[in-house]
Amino acid sequence: MQSHPNVRAVQGALDAANARNGSDAPATVRLLPDAVHTAAAAEALGVDVGAIANSLVFDADGTPLLVLTSGAHRVDTAALATRLAVTRLRRATPQFVKEHTGQVIGGVAPVGHPQPLRTLVDTALDKYDEIWAAGGVPQAVFPTTYAELLRVTGGTPTDVA
Repeated sequence: MQSHPNVRAVQGALDAANARNGSDAPATVRLLPDAVHTAAAAEALGVDVGAIANSLVFDADGTPLLVLTSGAHRVDTAALATRLAVTRLRRATPQFVKEHTGQVIGGVAPVGHPQPLRTLVDTALDKYDEIWAAGGVPQAVFPTTYAELLRVTGGTPTDVA
């Protein structure tokens, strides 16, 4: 699985950005034994569920929007749509996600997409010294920090809940 093209693309993007983890070592994609969702990933990694950065792709008036949100809460789409001045903000279809990220739902990473995506990074993630994000496939994750997520994605800090 480490040789999966999506995992390679994510690791390549992390390496190119000189991305770091919470210990200031290079951020490295790690494979879990099975595909896991937020709570199971937190348990497998021994971290608080809020330290999991969920990658959610939205269709914002036909344009992809990546929201990296804490696993501890949900995105308030109505408030976010108002803040972004879009008329329609809805969860993207699996096809839309794959088209714009090259990755499948459950494995969408913050980086490694065919083209950069407009990205919002949940301010709630800032309270964790280290956070974990998806690595391109459902069983891949990598450790990073809030500051690094902002830097490597070019993301905007946003209260999304």
